[in-house]
Amino acid sequence: MKNILEKVPSNRRSRACPGFVVAALRGGSGKTIFSVGLIAALQRRGRVIAPFKKGPDYIDAGWLALAAGRSCYNLDTFLVADDLIRDSYHTHTQAIDLAVIEGNRGLYDCIDLEGRTSTAELAKLLDLPLLLCIDGTKTTRTMAAVVGGCIRFDPDLKLAGVLLNRVAGPRHEGILRTSIEHYCGVPVLGAVPKLRKQGFPERHMGLVPTPEHDWARPAIDQIADIAETYLDLDQIVRLAEALAPKQAPTDPDAGPDAGSVPTLSVKTPSTTVELQSEAPTVAVLRDSAFQFYYPENLEALRVAGARVHFCSPLERSEADQTPLSFAQAVYIGGGFPETHAKELAAADAFRHQLKRRADAGLPIYAECGGLMFLGEALELEGQRYEMCNILPAIFGFSRRPQGHGYTIVKVARENPYYAVGSQIKGHEFHYSSVISWKGRAESLAFEMIRGTGIHAGGDGLTYRNVLATYTHIHATGTPQWAPALVELARKTRTP
Repeated sequence: MKNILEKVPSNRRSRACPGFVVAALRGGSGKTIFSVGLIAALQRRGRVIAPFKKGPDYIDAGWLALAAGRSCYNLDTFLVADDLIRDSYHTHTQAIDLAVIEGNRGLYDCIDLEGRTSTAELAKLLDLPLLLCIDGTKTTRTMAAVVGGCIRFDPDLKLAGVLLNRVAGPRHEGILRTSIEHYCGVPVLGAVPKLRKQGFPERHMGLVPTPEHDWARPAIDQIADIAETYLDLDQIVRLAEALAPKQAPTDPDAGPDAGSVPTLSVKTPSTTVELQSEAPTVAVLRDSAFQFYYPENLEALRVAGARVHFCSPLERSEADQTPLSFAQAVYIGGGFPETHAKELAAADAFRHQLKRRADAGLPIYAECGGLMFLGEALELEGQRYEMCNILPAIFGFSRRPQGHGYTIVKVARENPYYAVGSQIKGHEFHYSSVISWKGRAESLAFEMIRGTGIHAGGDGLTYRNVLATYTHIHATGTPQWAPALVELARKTRTP
């Protein structure tokens, strides 16, 4: 088998931003730890790194963003069309030294026999080299056969190197390294031993979200130390630069500016919006209870003409009885309301004003955790916690996922945001379910083609200008969402 370095072209002048995809044989092999460590360690060396996450994920993306000091964009080939994936990568790597894309699940894991939505498919789509994380626990020469099988399974994939994890000691590392390099022709670019201390505690959805703890930054520093100690960072960078993708046609000036509010006409995938001088304000609930937002969604609201204002029911003043008086619309993402149920129940002024304004027609769009917050109550271990009482549903929780994976919904009924008959792709991951519902089937806007949803094959609870759903959407793949919410905010004035 040829060494990967023999494939390096001699002329690199037409290459785009270098980068690599971090993949593994399965989940739990160390992709996030390696990705965060590589980003943080290279940042220390003065490199400007653009982080990306493949697959429906908010928590890993939060760690990658914190390590890089910039937004982590999502590259998911189920949610977003291929041409928009390429555009996103090239737009968000302008003036960047290196891109790091963390894959999801196993390298070739996907939704069909052809490999659609796999990490390998994304690496080929972007023409990027790949680093394969290997859990070395209780194995030696067999791993050479495994790596060789990954290479032969798809010869078009640029597997640039292997990263060993959980190595038992120098002898174990030596056997793994020699076997893989001899039989597979790819270099082993690092070997991390079994570590006694782990700075990334886990919860049922994976890594703990970064906003919940003030030790997040020290944890990243710790994993950066590990990367500097055990990984060949210089060789990783050299390979990424040598195997950089060809420049794809894109307009580098077309990328959204996450830090500003547009003041001129701007283009979206389907329309051009002339922004008014008095842009409506969309309140986004963002705190440790509600934190699952794709940066693309927030940018899409700005591009559609809104001012985005972050607020929280967990941070309030006793003197402030109208915490949402500034908002013309509200967007509530997912998160962990169940771990903040007591605090959310105590936010009386916030909850009561949100209900009063929803009753008056305030546009509200909510996903997963936001859906639960809009319900009557959460029930946890026999305790009831009052929520906003906008939607006639009480939510309980299970130890096992009640909905997990990609979703496809058909818009079956009238609602404020989507045309009847259209289809939306998204994803769901929730341990909660409706344990009491006083609503009617016709108040569910969506029919589930794929996924679990809220009740009896339906999703998308509606009430006046409220739509709340277990399905998370990605604004790039659902371009009608942001303009609909912003236009409704312009038209609707509530006390």
